[in-house]
Amino acid sequence: MTVDRDLVTRKLLGVAADLEPLAAIHARGVDAYEISPVDQAAVERRLERAIGRMIDVNYHLLTASGQPPPPDYHSSFVRMADLGVLDHECARRIARSAGLRHRLVHDYDELDPRLVFKALGDALGNMSAGSHCCGLLPAVSTMVTCSSMMAWMNPG
Repeated sequence: MTVDRDLVTRKLLGVAADLEPLAAIHARGVDAYEISPVDQAAVERRLERAIGRMIDVNYHLLTASGQPPPPDYHSSFVRMADLGVLDHECARRIARSAGLRHRLVHDYDELDPRLVFKALGDALGNMSAGSHCCGLLPAVSTMVTCSSMMAWMNPG
């Protein structure tokens, strides 16, 4: 199987598009977030989509490189670091988002808004375009993916 560059680019652009409008919500602070059910719903849905897209990219790149699918979503980030696509520290931090995605997808009623808000800050720092942690996402303005990702997708 070969890497589908269009799929990877589309997914990563989707991550950036999901996260970009959330920066304004985060900038207003946790107290404003806590009293706004609309902001909470927007953040929860967009984080769910962004994390899901990152997991999709992980699984695609791993299986396209001949690796077996990881046993769980958390492991997919760790395996991406093992392959050199992600920095190990970045992968460790982003892997925690897999648990949040699970809670969001399964609509647990007892989500603590303060913890979701913290996860939003983490996502903006770890997964957004230009992140020093990840380096995986495309710069939306230039539509160019990180050089390490491109090199990994196009060896030789």
